[in-house]
Amino acid sequence: MALTGRTALLAAIGALPVGVLAPSWTGMLAVNAPLSLAILCDYALAAPVRSLRFTRSGDTSVRLGESAEVGLTVTNPSRRVLRAELRDAWPPSAWTTGTGQAVSRHRVSIPAGERRRVVTTLFPSRRGDRRADRVTVRSYGPLGLAARQGSHNVPWTVRVLPPFHSRKHLPSRLARLRELDGRTSVLVRGQGTEFDSLRDYVPGDDVRSIDWRATARQSAVAVRTWRPERDRRILVVLDTGRTSAGRVGDVPRLDAAMDAALLLTALASRAGDRVDLLAYDRRIRAQVRGRSAKELLPTVVDALAGLEPELVETDARGLSAAALKSAPRRSLITILTSLDAAPVEEGLLPVLPQLTQRHTVLLASVSDPRVEEMARARGSAEAVYQAAAGAQARAQRRRTVEKLQRHGVTVVDAPPESLAPALADAYLALKAAGRL
Repeated sequence: MALTGRTALLAAIGALPVGVLAPSWTGMLAVNAPLSLAILCDYALAAPVRSLRFTRSGDTSVRLGESAEVGLTVTNPSRRVLRAELRDAWPPSAWTTGTGQAVSRHRVSIPAGERRRVVTTLFPSRRGDRRADRVTVRSYGPLGLAARQGSHNVPWTVRVLPPFHSRKHLPSRLARLRELDGRTSVLVRGQGTEFDSLRDYVPGDDVRSIDWRATARQSAVAVRTWRPERDRRILVVLDTGRTSAGRVGDVPRLDAAMDAALLLTALASRAGDRVDLLAYDRRIRAQVRGRSAKELLPTVVDALAGLEPELVETDARGLSAAALKSAPRRSLITILTSLDAAPVEEGLLPVLPQLTQRHTVLLASVSDPRVEEMARARGSAEAVYQAAAGAQARAQRRRTVEKLQRHGVTVVDAPPESLAPALADAYLALKAAGRL
């Protein structure tokens, strides 16, 4: 039995001797028999908690930064009216700071044999799966003097997806893609695999291009022309090792890399390219392969939702082997990783020839604007030391980029908010240059 604040008030104003107020509530209620009887009757008339039935409905996924609503239907099968306070418990990461207590508690009044629906609003603060904990119900009697309390497990999961802020850059890149694909410019004919048209044979043409059936129907020798092959394979590789856990401002490096990967995936799939995804540190953390253009982006978003950085050093040889296995044909391998000197020079550079021998490699990394601010600092001894440190870090990063470029790698180095559009521009530039 739970004694409420109203019980305490009634006991305090009852005809009790002063000396009786000092012992426990049990002693006080034993003296005040009418009050004890009222509490016991109120407890007996409270609707039972164990027999309640619960069902859930509502959102099963939501983008980070948006709210989700999960409905909870409570059915009262007893013969008593349920007057209750209900708490729908979720993990702390399902709420933004300070909102949990306000939206997870509900007061309900459900007549016998009826049901009511309450809605819990979630404001997730992290990506990944957020699972409901327990539903705790405190059922009061008619007078509110006593209550029954119990908990029920009512499972439900809401998957919090990456926010994909860079989708605002997609329309402008699609316009450039349409120009590149020839929808607004003249189609260039050349060697390829897609048939375009027939023309008369001229000396020097490959005899394998002669269309003998067309030649038989006309007096001149006809040869086939082909459209240049532009649709290629793209493999997006996310480094989920320890360097991806670093934060640039308020954004983890991995989250910025995810945003860039999503924009590239959306753009390349619209171009007709086949896009696969690989997340790796010392083992494969997520993988998407062989999806159609229609289901590709939702599948990639879902695969990235629960991805978190691992505090281990990335195995560059394992990453290279996994990438080569995922891209058996010539592809554009886009690696989103760090440009820190030690991981690149000791891990990535030795295995790059294996990748660049068969594939075009594009490396993208998140830069820290704070380094530029430090390099420009002046005015005090501390600022001068900061400027020296910033200049040294910038020069070291530039040397790392030059080493990668000497291996034929295209490098994109940009702050978090600019990484996604810069990577999309690099992809379009490679496509325009015919390097894919």
